[in-house]
Amino acid sequence: MGRNSVIQAPELILTIDGPAGSGKSTTARLLAQKLDYLYLDTGAMYRAITLKVLRNNLHEQDSTAVVNLVTATDIELQQRKSALIVLLDGEDVSALLRSPEIDHEISWVCQISEVRERMVALQRGLGRNGGIVAEGRDMGTVVFPEADLKFYLTASLETRGLRRWQEMQAKNVNIPLAEVIAELQRRDKIDMERPLSPLQKAEDAIEVNTTNMTISQQTEFILHKVQEYLRWLVMNDSD
Repeated sequence: MGRNSVIQAPELILTIDGPAGSGKSTTARLLAQKLDYLYLDTGAMYRAITLKVLRNNLHEQDSTAVVNLVTATDIELQQRKSALIVLLDGEDVSALLRSPEIDHEISWVCQISEVRERMVALQRGLGRNGGIVAEGRDMGTVVFPEADLKFYLTASLETRGLRRWQEMQAKNVNIPLAEVIAELQRRDKIDMERPLSPLQKAEDAIEVNTTNMTISQQTEFILHKVQEYLRWLVMNDSD
């Protein structure tokens, strides 16, 4: 992988986990750009398979059909300049993944063990050589438990709801703010209480409360921690 950015880093595995609206997606993408790493948007991968589930009119009771669908599905991430392109069976579906319908259905799709096994295998394959910023809900706990550095981003429910509502407004999706907050609260409960790979902070993760931070501030905070870690590596290599 080339190293044309200001920050020069070895091929580390960095994970960023947290609930929706904590700023982890944008922060992970910007951090990957600064490090010239691959941005591994695992949430987009789950959203892509959920999109295919919706297109095939499958429901929660159709778990066997969903498993068969996932087995026959190809999901690929491509970095094109500053944008991450999500290919679902060769189709660019990047612009279709943030709909309210997907927000509502994704939780039960993620809870199917065979779906998660398939996604985890794809994610580990993408990260096997390092040089990635992996963002999701179980990156530091399940997918990359031996990551070099782990971060857990959080923020107040109200702040996260406002951020998600503003994202939707920018895309001309008009949903009341109260409804967006209620949906986030519902999603948090499902993600944190599910028996399979629940959303939780890894014991060795650095927690970052982004309630009162801008995207730039939280990105720089994490970048500073990465730089500290790199300096520590250099010092130990010289001993």
